[in-house]
Amino acid sequence: MHENPKQPQPRQTAKEIVAANVKELIAQLEAGRSDALTAYLDAMSRFHNYSFGNVLEIARQRPTATRVAGLYAWNQLGRKVKKGEKGIRILAPIIGIRRKRDEEAEKDITKQNTSVLVGFRNAYVFDVSQTEGVELPAMREVGGDVGENRDRLLSFIERQGIELVFTEKIAPALGVSYGGRIAILPGQSKAEEFSTLVHELAHEMLHKADRRTTTTKVVKETEAEAVAFVVGKAVGLKVGTASADYIQLYHGNASLLAESLEVVQQTSAVILAALQPSRTETMSDAELAKVA
Repeated sequence: MHENPKQPQPRQTAKEIVAANVKELIAQLEAGRSDALTAYLDAMSRFHNYSFGNVLEIARQRPTATRVAGLYAWNQLGRKVKKGEKGIRILAPIIGIRRKRDEEAEKDITKQNTSVLVGFRNAYVFDVSQTEGVELPAMREVGGDVGENRDRLLSFIERQGIELVFTEKIAPALGVSYGGRIAILPGQSKAEEFSTLVHELAHEMLHKADRRTTTTKVVKETEAEAVAFVVGKAVGLKVGTASADYIQLYHGNASLLAESLEVVQQTSAVILAALQPSRTETMSDAELAKVA
């Protein structure tokens, strides 16, 4: 039996690719937290926010410390302190109970006893590098091969007059946008670095002038990471739920993204146009800025 050959599927336009990728990200956000994000947040909730004084003490005694907790917290996370490791001394508050026996306290039980700070004691914590055991849950990362897209992206950033520096001073942040200047943390995988570059470039393109001061942090991060997701998927990177997890970490959601749909789509289209060699060779930057 003779079968008709399959007709080739028409190639998606850039606009269709952008729209499809945005739709996928919205669906991920509507699905709620991924298992990876839930595990990460559960682990992070076991770490204390230390006072400024204790932060200085930790930095003085162990400058390379990144994630610090006490013995019990590490044990709860499935990790043990390595033999011979020396604890980092901090000050822990001593809380006492002040008992009231006046007439008002007799009428209201909630006013009988109050917690009061009576002093401090030495306590010891350990950095993650001093422990061993179960790996800590981590945020999902972007993977894949960026090919020539990295060089094209760097060229586009340069043509926009944006200064780009690679520095470890911004750690633990992977990237920072300063308005006319982007800083990137060295040592990232090529895929992660590309995604970070697109994220910070989106900040530069979207969050300048009035929008830089009037737009909330949540909206800024939602928009920038949405652009990173759309562009990353369009060039073939394995994004998974990394972008959705990041947006939810900043309390972003599908509704917020929907409100920023137009600017996300326009910015993604401009960057994708800049990554096309046949287009960038013939289009001026002024023309690129009109792509949407």
